[in-house]
Amino acid sequence: MIFIGNQQIDVSTISSGYPAGSVEREILTKMNAGSERYEYSTVAQLQFELKLRREIINAANELYRSRMAFKVFRDSICNPRYWNRMNDGGFSLKEGVRPSEAIQDIFINSSLYGTECATAMVIVYYKALLNVFPANQFDRMFPKIYLMNWHQIDPLLREIGLMRSVSDFLPGDRLYFMNPDVDPTTPEWQGENVIDMGNGLYYGHGIGKYNAAVIIDALNQNRKEDADESAYLMDSAGRPNFKKFADLYERGLAAA
Repeated sequence: MIFIGNQQIDVSTISSGYPAGSVEREILTKMNAGSERYEYSTVAQLQFELKLRREIINAANELYRSRMAFKVFRDSICNPRYWNRMNDGGFSLKEGVRPSEAIQDIFINSSLYGTECATAMVIVYYKALLNVFPANQFDRMFPKIYLMNWHQIDPLLREIGLMRSVSDFLPGDRLYFMNPDVDPTTPEWQGENVIDMGNGLYYGHGIGKYNAAVIIDALNQNRKEDADESAYLMDSAGRPNFKKFADLYERGLAAA
């Protein structure tokens, strides 16, 4: 159910503003039919979340089509013009480099990059925000960027690393497929971070864009010999603080 200022809304009045078959309509339908209560101060706040969720999916598709390789942290690579590769395998933004240009370079010169699935998810969210916010505002929001996993994430994006139990999965969510009986010789297959792409598809870096059954099957192919527990999709999601970013977006418009 969706509420604007504590009043439940007629979803059709908002969904009619989006094309049939669009991801925005799918999100609204799932919110309206779901068991969670989705509350917003204004319609604009809801519309911003729909916009950012759409761009998360667009960014994930961009990364899926790119030539960025899958590599474990010890083998990670990046473009030294924009990033310093750190001892832990993460990428630290170089001094004097515009954050917006550095994120864009990952998609322009993708063959110069390689990392694992958690860092790829962080990259997706940065690119989605860059698709929504003007470059100058993006640079002010993220003056220092460290691309790795959730341990090094920027405070503005901390929520995507803090997965919580949810009743509804929505396109643009970060989800996780767990492989509890992973083969200890291939720990990179212990699970897969994915973006919910809508229409039953998920994107995970290194594994591709598939439905849940295919991803679970791929993980199950990498279990220890005596495995008796299948991989599965966890019932939790990581979501950016959409309302916080909506507020930052509105402030940016007001200051422009």
